This record gives sequence, C-alpha cells and structure tokens, in this order.
Amino acid sequence: MLIGIDASRATAARRTGTETYSLHLIRELLDLGQDHHVRLYFNRPPSPGLFPDKAEQRVIPFPRLWTHLRLSWEMLTRPPDLLFVPAHVLPLIHPRRSVVTVHDLGYHYYPETHTLSQNLYLRWSTRYNARAAARVLADSEATRRDLIHYYGTPPDRIVVVYPGRDEALAPVTDPTLLAAVRARYGIPGPYLLYVGTLHPRKNLGVLLHAFAANLFSPSAGLRSLFSPLSLVLAGQKGWRSAEIFDQVRRLGLEDRVLLPGYVPDADLPALLSGALAFVFPSLYEGFGFPVLEAMACGTPVICSDASSLPEVAGDAALRVNPRQGAELAGALARLVADEGLRRELVERGFRQVQRFSWRRCAEQVLTILEEVGREQG
Repeated sequence: MLIGIDASRATAARRTGTETYSLHLIRELLDLGQDHHVRLYFNRPPSPGLFPDKAEQRVIPFPRLWTHLRLSWEMLTRPPDLLFVPAHVLPLIHPRRSVVTVHDLGYHYYPETHTLSQNLYLRWSTRYNARAAARVLADSEATRRDLIHYYGTPPDRIVVVYPGRDEALAPVTDPTLLAAVRARYGIPGPYLLYVGTLHPRKNLGVLLHAFAANLFSPSAGLRSLFSPLSLVLAGQKGWRSAEIFDQVRRLGLEDRVLLPGYVPDADLPALLSGALAFVFPSLYEGFGFPVLEAMACGTPVICSDASSLPEVAGDAALRVNPRQGAELAGALARLVADEGLRRELVERGFRQVQRFSWRRCAEQVLTILEEVGREQG
C-alpha cells in the first residue's frame, strides 16, 4: 500500500505539541511500516537527517494555501492509496481512504483565547476533518467526547490513540549542568517552572496571582518558604502575551518572575530537572506533553484538573481547578513545604510516563491505517 503522509508540520524549527506529535509519530511509522511504501509531503525541504531514508520525500513548495491548492493538486494527479494528516487539515481533494488526527477543540470552550480569524478557521477545519476523514484519531477521551458533542462525529469513526513521550528525557543530576542552565537563563536560586506558549489559554494570570498570594502572604511561614523562590515562565510569546508582562508589573513581581522566552530542546532536561516543581495551570489541553516531560525528568507536577490532563497525569500530580486561584495557591504552598510529597509525586511520575510510548502509538496508528486501506470504495 502507498501511504501518503502530510509531513509539513514536522519541519518546524520551534515545535509545539502538534509538531512534536507529527515528527515523532512519522519517525516511528517509517520504522514500523516497511511492508508499505511511504511518501512524505513537505512544503519546504526538511533539514538533513530529520527523517531516515525509508520513505519517498516529495517537496512541493507553494506560496500560499499549500494544503488546499498544492497538496490537493498532488492528490488529484498522483494520489496515494491512503492519506494520513497527523497535524493539520485534510486537503480539499483527498483520497476516500484518509485518516486525520484532531488534537483538541479548546476554541469551543475558550474562544476568547484566539483571534476571530483563528476561531473561524479552527471551527471550519475541525468540522471538515471530522466529516471528511474515513477515520479520526483523537489524542484523548476528552477530545473524542468533544468531537461527538460538537460535530456529531459517529463514535465508531473516532479512535483514541495516546501520543508518546520523548524517551530520551531523563533526570539531569550533574550539578555543573544544572548550574549552567540556571546561569544561562538568569535563575538565581530555587524555582518553580512553567513551560509552554505564553497565551491566555495557559491561564498564567491565575498562576501569577497564586504565586504572589504566597510570596506576600500574611503568614510569616509562607513568606519564608517562598522568599527564595523564582517563578520561571518559559516559552515563546503567543497572542495577548503582553498581558502577562503587564500583570507581572502590576503585582510587583518584576524581580521574582523570569520570562526567558523559548527554551531549545537541548536545555529543557536540565531546566525541568532543576525545578522544585513544574506548574501547568492550563484551562484546556488536547494532551499536555509538558506534564509528561516534567515527570520524565523527575520533577513533581501541579496541573489542571481539566480536559485531557487527568488522563495524562493520572494520580502522579496535584490536580487543581484552574479557575480557582486559591486552590492553586494552596497546592503550591503544600508542595513547596512538603519534601515527602514531592518525592512521592516524583516516583508516581516515573511510573505514569511508562504508559506513553511513541512506538505503541505508531503501532496503533499503523493498524488503523492498514484497516482503512483494506476498506472497499
């Protein structure tokens, strides 16, 4: 079977969750699917060595509307037996045997966290994916429920396949490496850490208030616990990120909150490993890779009890209502004060991450692709 895969999102230099999903899953599929011919489609040349030489690579650049014009033309003139789109939308012209991954429907819950044009496009593209694909892959049960609720997607056409994790991530214990990464990002001492894009859906305003509530608490005990701590919000700027910087100033946290920007993959293990705790108060996540990354690095986690995060974190994190700042402040205080709890969450985290594997994910996806490929027109 000739399997075509839209690999355009896997070439991003600064990958977020969907690009990470695309890259790792395609790599594993190439390793597993050697009984099939695989053709990868790119809108720009991939960097050398990004993918092993186990697939045909078609670079088909186009200035605008690459998916719906250029990839559609490719599907019309040189169609594969099956098309898989792991991180975007199906082209308007596509094989009947097409499979697509839908990562999340957070824009339905929090439309204010996207621009109007983004909202319109997300609603159209997800509805189109849900109706046009022969099979829809969902990252979580939460996304599966949303597809059924918002778009009436037949449940038997949706398959939940959990993404994997970067199995190279492990705790960094070398004091020299930990000190070097702190110095690189100007972190003076112990710190709490968030990693992700800076935009409203990540709920960082509530985190800032929770941190300030402990730092400036009437309780001398809490103030002394938090007085040596910094809060590091690492990630590239997103829509309305200026509001976060403004809030830091309004709360008087300029000397306590660090915003180092995007952190390259090479620095992430040490940055995670050196944190006292990882805090992820997101309002909505289709999956939540940063939670697994922190657990893999031996860092205790506080995260939201919302959307897919309970599926990802299990019992290995302190979970809080993301709308309740007092609850988040209490969880921060509890974790900072209780070394035994931190150790327990680290051990639970090591067990939890074993549930997620890119090889297992690819095996499930390949089975689905082969099943769709056998279906008759």
